[in-house]
Amino acid sequence: MKTPIFSLLLGSALLAAVPAVAVMPQTAMAQSQSASQMVQASSQRILNTLEERRSEFRSNPAELQKYIKSELDAVLDRDYAARLILGVHARGAANDDIQNFANAMADNLMKRYGAALLNFEGRPQVQLRLETPLPGNRGVRVSTELVRQNNPSTPVDYLVRNQDGQWKIFDVMVEGVSYVQTFRNQFDAPLRQRTIAQVADDLRNGNLQLGN
Repeated sequence: MKTPIFSLLLGSALLAAVPAVAVMPQTAMAQSQSASQMVQASSQRILNTLEERRSEFRSNPAELQKYIKSELDAVLDRDYAARLILGVHARGAANDDIQNFANAMADNLMKRYGAALLNFEGRPQVQLRLETPLPGNRGVRVSTELVRQNNPSTPVDYLVRNQDGQWKIFDVMVEGVSYVQTFRNQFDAPLRQRTIAQVADDLRNGNLQLGN
């Protein structure tokens, strides 16, 4: 997997949002259809926005961070994703520690992937492939392909769940590589040596950087 592609897709995937969504039907089929439409339309909207505002964002990094934050805050199921990333280390942990870690992760992602998004040239297209319910009624997997001119298409799967009538992303799989599993592997060793709060502080102060 090429790092720039992963950065673009992970960044844009985590930014995929649908602010106008109201309370949705709760059947598996209705959730699947609504989730797929959200992912396809919103991912394309964000990729187009990044292309159209590229010059503005490059000259004004603060505006880029503001845009990324507004989108990421709307879509990412921070706490649930954080619990999945922490894995066994989340057992018995205080909710405040989980939220602190989740916020530190999101802040780090915004800073790390913002610039990478602007370095991806061209206007890719997001094409829907398949929607399938996840086992145990955990949500929906939305499978897509990112199609770029003169390049092979790249498969991207979004794992989403309905929270209070709004779809939230809790994992992204780029070319089969899971966002959650990637960071779970990375954080396992630090979390065996330090507390969740200490690892979150390391993320914030730059002593620990998220891998690609």
